[in-house]
Amino acid sequence: MLAWSSSDTPEEAVGTCDIPDLDVSMDMWSYFHTCLVSIWLHRFYIYSAVALGISLWIVIQFTTTRAKRKPLEKGEQSRGSPSSPEGASDKLGNGCAPRQAQRIHVAGVKIFYGSQTGTAKRFAKALAEAVFSLNLPVEIINMEDYDPEDGLVEETSSRNICVFLVATYTEGQPPESAVWFCKWLEEAANDFRVGKSFLQGLRYAVFGLGNSAYVDHYNTVARRMDRWLWMLSASRIMARAEGDCNVAQSKHGSIEADFEAWKDKFLTRLQALCRGEKKPCRGKCKKGKCKTSGKQSKESSDREDGTSEQDNTEAEELFESSSEEEAGGTDSVIDVEDLGNVMSHMKKAKREQELQEGAAGAERREMITPALRKALTKQGYKLIGSHSGVKLCRWTKSMLRGRGGCYKHTFYGIESHRCMEATPSLACANKCVFCWRHHTNPVGTEWRWRMDQPEQILQEALEKHQNMIRQFKGVSGVKTARLEEALAVKHCALSLVGEPIMYPHINHLVRLLHQQGISTFLVTNAQFPEEIRRLEPVTQLYVSVDASTKESLKRIDRPLFKDFWQRFLDSLKALAEKQQRTVYRLTLVKAWNVDELKAYADLISLGKPDFIEVKGVTYCGESSASSLTMANVPWHGEVLSFVQELARLLPDYGIACEHEHSNCLLLAHCKFQVDGEWRTWIDYGRFQELVRERERSGGARTFTAAEYTARTPPWALFGAKERGFDPLDVRFQRKNKARDTSGC
Repeated sequence: MLAWSSSDTPEEAVGTCDIPDLDVSMDMWSYFHTCLVSIWLHRFYIYSAVALGISLWIVIQFTTTRAKRKPLEKGEQSRGSPSSPEGASDKLGNGCAPRQAQRIHVAGVKIFYGSQTGTAKRFAKALAEAVFSLNLPVEIINMEDYDPEDGLVEETSSRNICVFLVATYTEGQPPESAVWFCKWLEEAANDFRVGKSFLQGLRYAVFGLGNSAYVDHYNTVARRMDRWLWMLSASRIMARAEGDCNVAQSKHGSIEADFEAWKDKFLTRLQALCRGEKKPCRGKCKKGKCKTSGKQSKESSDREDGTSEQDNTEAEELFESSSEEEAGGTDSVIDVEDLGNVMSHMKKAKREQELQEGAAGAERREMITPALRKALTKQGYKLIGSHSGVKLCRWTKSMLRGRGGCYKHTFYGIESHRCMEATPSLACANKCVFCWRHHTNPVGTEWRWRMDQPEQILQEALEKHQNMIRQFKGVSGVKTARLEEALAVKHCALSLVGEPIMYPHINHLVRLLHQQGISTFLVTNAQFPEEIRRLEPVTQLYVSVDASTKESLKRIDRPLFKDFWQRFLDSLKALAEKQQRTVYRLTLVKAWNVDELKAYADLISLGKPDFIEVKGVTYCGESSASSLTMANVPWHGEVLSFVQELARLLPDYGIACEHEHSNCLLLAHCKFQVDGEWRTWIDYGRFQELVRERERSGGARTFTAAEYTARTPPWALFGAKERGFDPLDVRFQRKNKARDTSGC
């Protein structure tokens, strides 16, 4: 049992137990009080530490903010400069675009092409492959399938690089596929309602395809397109480049080489843009360093209306392409009054340079470029040296099988299986709409290529021709006797392609042919009158008369010479001076030149040819270089009606022969109708005798066409039931087979 004392109560007992807790609380307060007193005593040091911390924080914040503002200011400056390549790309950095997008300087490449024959399209594909190898998106666009009004505006902010590959076609006009694109661009550049900054931000490069042989229209489409884009404030990433089909004038030897050189520069420039390079290129890149003369002057656009197209281009290039050394390292502006002097100085310097190169014996280039060699070889040409060729005519193949000869066999008695079709010059001064070579051969107005010797040309031509003949040995239907005869060439048609009379040693080549007993049929396009006058006697000299008026000749033949019509007329006059056999060759193209009978009659009276061949045009298949179709090919009845109407206007001529298979008829001068019989055939043996007599006399002995004529057989005459087909052969009718259009 628990006992309590009298002096203790329960409450007192409990209070005695809480005394230790009170002591702990007093100790904590004492410690806290001590700390406060210590802080107060050392307050000066604490204030100094806080001030130092705040100062460090302010310095760090100021430094960080300044570092962030520097790239922002640079971005604003590039957006304010229209000429900066990054101006357009930085627009995507505005608003809420992600920061990562601001570091993309080139989003991709769009390649636009305008092509007539397919070269620009081929170049576009090659460029696309090269760009793709740089891991950049690339798109090839045909200008025909593109709406520039909506599409080009989008490119001002797309960060893409736009490349324009465009050819210049007839009369300085764009290809059909690029007509609308160029038309819209021209109207936009010259329309006051369209702002001059309409395409600001679009970055572009231009490569033109042309032929400097067409002096007045060389690369005019590319030059105009470049200027129009620039007038709309688009930014060039590099100077315009121009490819030249004229190998003699091409900077790198061919248009393919010109393109490859430009492509390398473009890829280098593209890689620089991808790295964020800001300096615009003016095409003066040397050893990886881009030299710039400064901003291009807008004042040149104000002068364009008062100067010629050529002067505009040269002035513009002068503003764009001057190096820092030439410009003195500052922006250069040329006074309008001095512009003419500058142009004259540039042209004079260019002429002096050409004369110096000629005097130094600069090596001339080959006419046949690797690309041209490949194209012609694919077409069946056997190329000789650097500018000649030979090909087997389809009529040679036909006569080997006994299926009939060509119209020359009917009209003049040649043996088609013994005829070699060749040319010493693949180049021509025209680009006729009906050219069966589809304009794969080069063009030119004078000989500016490396030249092979006539002995080499003749030897290789005979060898290659004979090799092609030997390939018919054992072929079904080939007559053994004719195959053996064909190995001994008796005739040479210098009409394969191009302009044979351009070859400087044509007279020597003709003499070599005659020395081997080979007759010569030479065709010229009536653009070289002096060469016709200097030409020594050939068996038969042809002049192509494809039209009878200046306008139609320009439209059909598309000549290179500015004075083509006067040259044409002078060539006909030169033909009238020849004493040997001469021929006009008329090619009828329906809806082009069949309604000019009176004009044709006037031209015939000018040249006084011995014979007039009238032939319907041969359709050689679809070609991007020509708009002809089967609708332009006249029926034989239509050709016959034309010849009959023409004969009524020519009292001194009569219809002598017909070759229905070739859609061809022959008008002959009445002097070849002796005792009521036509003598259009040639006595080839007699011709060779006359040539040898002339050579022995040193040229004193001349002879005329009447001295080597032969009687025309009845089956070859106009009106005969054979219609010009040799009864010794058997006519072969093709069924559902592609027609061979090769031959003369």
